[in-house]
Amino acid sequence: MRHLWQVFILIQSEHPVAFWRGALLSAIVLIMGAALLGLSGWFITAAAAAGLAGVGAVFDVFRPSAMVRFLALGRAAARYGERVLTHDATLRALEVLRARLLSRLLTAPYTRLVQLRGAQALNRLTADVDALDGVPLRLVLPVLAGLTTQVISFAALWALVGLPVALWVLLGYSFGIAAIFGLTMRTAAPLSRRAEVAAQAFRARLIDLIRARADLTVYGRLTTQAKATMAADTRRLELRRQQDKAERLAGAAIQMLAYVVAGGSLWLGILMAQAGAIAPAFVALGFFATLALAETIAPMRRAASEIGRMAEAARRVSRDLVEPAEITGTAPVRPVKSVLPLEFDNVTLHRPMTQEPFVKDISFRLAAGETVALTGPSGAGKSTLLLAIAQLHPVVEGAITLGGQPVDDWDEQALRHAVTLLPQRSALMSGTVRQALQLAAPDCDDAGLWQVLDVVQLGATLKMRDGLDTALGPRGQALSGGEARRLTLARVLLKRPQVLLLDEPTEGLDAQTALKAMQGIRHFLPEAAILIAAHQDVEIKFADKTVPLL
Repeated sequence: MRHLWQVFILIQSEHPVAFWRGALLSAIVLIMGAALLGLSGWFITAAAAAGLAGVGAVFDVFRPSAMVRFLALGRAAARYGERVLTHDATLRALEVLRARLLSRLLTAPYTRLVQLRGAQALNRLTADVDALDGVPLRLVLPVLAGLTTQVISFAALWALVGLPVALWVLLGYSFGIAAIFGLTMRTAAPLSRRAEVAAQAFRARLIDLIRARADLTVYGRLTTQAKATMAADTRRLELRRQQDKAERLAGAAIQMLAYVVAGGSLWLGILMAQAGAIAPAFVALGFFATLALAETIAPMRRAASEIGRMAEAARRVSRDLVEPAEITGTAPVRPVKSVLPLEFDNVTLHRPMTQEPFVKDISFRLAAGETVALTGPSGAGKSTLLLAIAQLHPVVEGAITLGGQPVDDWDEQALRHAVTLLPQRSALMSGTVRQALQLAAPDCDDAGLWQVLDVVQLGATLKMRDGLDTALGPRGQALSGGEARRLTLARVLLKRPQVLLLDEPTEGLDAQTALKAMQGIRHFLPEAAILIAAHQDVEIKFADKTVPLL
């Protein structure tokens, strides 16, 4: 519940006036509803009693009827204003929430970003934000408005009907809805969490089915994947049906609670009227007002059904929403003409997300125009060492310095200007080759784009297609693995960094093409220091020296 409250505070802080106006109007709607039904019951009963007593001719019908009309019209207007204000404020706040969440994730540690690269993680993130709109609309505001209305109604019923009736209504509704909410939440909360997991599994399988349908068809697995997708959908629907059943049972229990409390109010009122403590018309007022107060607890049915989903969503995203963004770089550094050399002084690194050291006491120096290859078996730490240079992995012991300044003390913008990393997995989005390259150099003209494509030995291939207008599908579809790798390499070169970090840059290329590409990189960036996490012989042989990692 703490995470839910944190998310609500964050959401309402974006548009507090609109939210609290909506909360006030919500309470006014409930209060007017109770007053309208109570007054109507009193009016009808009092008018009937006056007619039976033979004093109907002098009974004032104008002021009560005017009040009934005022309450009816005022309640409708307040309901409309409440819906407009709270929904508009919630939608606007969720827009800000999405933007804030994205900005926090963009400054999150590299290990956190890696966890969000899968389709399932991104789908869950989107679904979590969508679930959070229920926090103010279906949980916090209804509870606050209901409590306010119950307290005010308690005072009004005490003054007009009597303490026994007022106390019975307050305690009956309070304890009754607490019991119903608790029991429903015990059943529905796990169901809502499981239903959300099942929905995410269905989305992931459906996306895999659509995205990989060509490969699945070739390997004869399309039907199997389709059946798995349908099975996930069946589980999702079954859990949803169970959740709906729990919600309907909660609704039935709330209706029964309303009838029991209203019946008790009527019984107590009759006893008080028989004792001469109140007039019969006020018995009707208490009974009908009690029935109207059932509206204060009705929203708890939906809240109890979805609180599990909302709580899980709030728990997952609250860290990224509430905690301050991590700030890297404590001593801003102005980009200078040369940031070299790059030096390693007894550097020790831990494995990602562990305390186990696996790169120990590495020392070497990389000067301008020099190429160094990191060698060693898979898992030796080559890729992690490149991440540490790019300030994406912490250094446990020793120091990595750039231009005499530890990389951890560099301002991030200045470091990104000087150092560029090509990781093992690089993203390509739907669009054209021109758009993919201009992500790195928006102002680069077509001649410059063709130059860098020729450097990585991709220009001739694209000229036989649609050139720079060659369409790319999701994740670079329409290109082979080697072509996609060279395109991301070309995009990196357009940054013209002083330090170029390459993680297996020639993977998927034949030896001749790989050698031409490496020669083209050096010709394109003659003064850059190039550090390669090398697996291919051509990368190792091209380097000026090698640094083995064991």
